[in-house]
Amino acid sequence: MNITGDAKAARTYDAIVIGSGISGGWAAKELCGKGLRTLVLERGRDVRHIVDYPTATQNPWDFPHRNRMPEAFDQANPIATKCYALDEATQQFFVKDAEHPYVQEKPFDWIRGYQVGGKSLIWARQTQRWSKFDFEANARDGAAVDWPIRYEDVAPWYSYVEKFVGISGNKDGLETLPDGEFLKPWELNCVEKHIQKRVAESYNDRNVIIGRCAHLTEPRQIHYDQGRAQCQARHLCYRGCPYGGYFSSNSSTIPWAAKTGKLTLRPDSVVHSIIYDEGKTGARSGRATGVRVIDTHTKQMTEYYARIIFVNAACLNTNLILLNSTSKRFPNGLGNDNGLLGRYVAFHNYRGNIMADYEGYEDGYYYGRRPTTAFMPNFRNVRKQETSGPASRFQRGYMVAFSASRGGWQRGNAQPGFGADFKDNLSDPGSWHVFMMMQAETVPRYENLVRLSTDHKDPWGIPQLVTDIDYTDNDLKMMNDFLVQGAEMLDKSGCKNIRPYDDHRNPGLDIHEMGGVRMGRDPKTSLLNANNQLHSVKNVFVTDGAAMTSTGSQNPSITFMALTARAADFAVKEMKKGNL
Repeated sequence: MNITGDAKAARTYDAIVIGSGISGGWAAKELCGKGLRTLVLERGRDVRHIVDYPTATQNPWDFPHRNRMPEAFDQANPIATKCYALDEATQQFFVKDAEHPYVQEKPFDWIRGYQVGGKSLIWARQTQRWSKFDFEANARDGAAVDWPIRYEDVAPWYSYVEKFVGISGNKDGLETLPDGEFLKPWELNCVEKHIQKRVAESYNDRNVIIGRCAHLTEPRQIHYDQGRAQCQARHLCYRGCPYGGYFSSNSSTIPWAAKTGKLTLRPDSVVHSIIYDEGKTGARSGRATGVRVIDTHTKQMTEYYARIIFVNAACLNTNLILLNSTSKRFPNGLGNDNGLLGRYVAFHNYRGNIMADYEGYEDGYYYGRRPTTAFMPNFRNVRKQETSGPASRFQRGYMVAFSASRGGWQRGNAQPGFGADFKDNLSDPGSWHVFMMMQAETVPRYENLVRLSTDHKDPWGIPQLVTDIDYTDNDLKMMNDFLVQGAEMLDKSGCKNIRPYDDHRNPGLDIHEMGGVRMGRDPKTSLLNANNQLHSVKNVFVTDGAAMTSTGSQNPSITFMALTARAADFAVKEMKKGNL
């Protein structure tokens, strides 16, 4: 009996965090920093900062296939290989299609990174705050449910995480994209500045700015204390940055948590489910008591226990874990009294793209590989419903991102030729080209959902996730609006040979999936309250993309981080009060 008690005590912590990516790393940092003995569970392998970035300094000719994946890999991985960041230098950070299968009732490209740090090693690093309009949008137009918080609730937490992460940006003074705690901004190049000027002259509601990104352009002491250094503008970020020039869990929050002596990091740990106390064990009945974990390699199951649990497995895996956490009290998934767990999954629509050429500025060029682009905050339906008419009325709006560069995809190893003339042509930077894309909000729908398969299991005996997610007529109208408006803006800027197109990508390839465990005011219509607690299981918190009630048009990671820091602060205060 004593042996059993001692064994359970050795597996008991103050807090458990499921996932070590962007939000999980922040949960670990905050909980450890506040004195909690914290267990972080990661289903993937361990990846240590610097020492486990094997390709970080390699040249293209150092790779067997010159940094391209061989045809056999592409054929075996039709989903993963679609990601722009996957190549011979980065493939070790991506989940291969066969490694964690799922069921697509409708085409959905699920891009995953299973390792310590998760997708924080391979994210695009763009960081824009939400505005008050984004938190008010559901209430304003009646879609989904109202957010239980507003911008003012999150603003101080945006500042808190921005100072630690290190965000490059410019103070633009825009109500639609609030300013933050910024380091020195990157610069637009001459053609981008030209387009910025023409857009400002032609429109009174559109603002071109330099992108805000998680890169250390001017490190502060807090960044040196993390062991990080200035971004070198190499744009080899997806390999892992040995300088720590961009933010990742590996270079920042996980080591910071470890320094407290309160962190236990357990990689190779697939979370099967969360354990719920049915109400027979005293004061903490009606709460979650721990998690069931399957060793990735041995398939052996172990249980770990804690007073609070943060679920940060990334949106779809968080949904999967909660759906698989069944009990007599919750036969359809933990906290799922209303049957909405797994529903209202949303994403960002990237289908609209535009290519164009620009003649001029042949005496201008640029230095290095800038890790961001020009951005234009959403200008559609911001304060009220403005678009109208059967063909053009749609809800919400889109951000625009664009960049100008000299040369093009056909130059270099894809350019025909050989000999002296070929080399001379390569030394000529070529003409200017512009690429423009949309990042559009999708409105959460009851019909867009994930659920557990009743027929298929993964290699760890867990039901596979079923994705039933699609575009709507609203998404197509929004894309068509972007194609028209984007082409018009480029035309007014003097661009030539403007080529709008729909790339027909599947949902999921945006890698911004959100929802399924949404926040809300009413337990009848939402899963989480204003503090990211499950309404009916108060010691379980969800602060990754699954918690999002709507998607906005901004890149979402900085909002995940801010919500996580906010929820962790609340959780610890509640523990000290004896409420958890």
